[in-house]
Amino acid sequence: MELGANPYFITWLLQEHTSLDLTLANYFGGEAGTGQQTLSWKDGESRKTSAFNFDHFNMEESVFPYKDASFDVVLYCEIIEHLLMNPVHTLTEIHRVLKPGGLLVVTTPNVARLGNVLAIAEGRSIYDPYSGFGAYGRHNREFSMSELLHLLEFAGFEHETSFTADAHPEDHSKHPKFSAASQLIADRPAHLGQYLFAGVRATGTPRQGLPVSLFRSYEPSKIDADW
Repeated sequence: MELGANPYFITWLLQEHTSLDLTLANYFGGEAGTGQQTLSWKDGESRKTSAFNFDHFNMEESVFPYKDASFDVVLYCEIIEHLLMNPVHTLTEIHRVLKPGGLLVVTTPNVARLGNVLAIAEGRSIYDPYSGFGAYGRHNREFSMSELLHLLEFAGFEHETSFTADAHPEDHSKHPKFSAASQLIADRPAHLGQYLFAGVRATGTPRQGLPVSLFRSYEPSKIDADW
């Protein structure tokens, strides 16, 4: 299953280069249901199109419309940073619909990336601008690697692999704060990439409640103070 499949770049690659049976899901606001979108692109001198059917539901509020243990793999790419309220619900539902030991692949922007470190050192904000596409159109909460892995473990996933990487070239060496900032982050060079990548397995049991490291102003009975 690919959550947040639109704009279907990964979907197309999976169709072209794997034999996976794909289930797609999106949320654009409004009522739950199903939908279809058509991707069109130019391939050399010809134009190609492909239609993609998807399930439509709010991933951080709805019970996913799938049975327990339905999927071998779930792709959750560039979605968690858009959530408004409760990534725990989403991850718990992903855990439920994955087969025992199933693979979850998560990608998301790295809040601790080098560009953000330098922005803070310079006195600039690292928060995402308000979006004309509404509340879900902006990054509402970005994560560091340690935060992401901590949350995934809380939701019952076991770490298999993780790393950060850049998606496009950036040369920060001429930044006036580069030398000073480099000394402060010299012990974590592997954690400065623009994006976080994590592969985890649904081998554990999701914890109840909400981790105190990420939630506040809830009833104490809803907060797991050990996390």
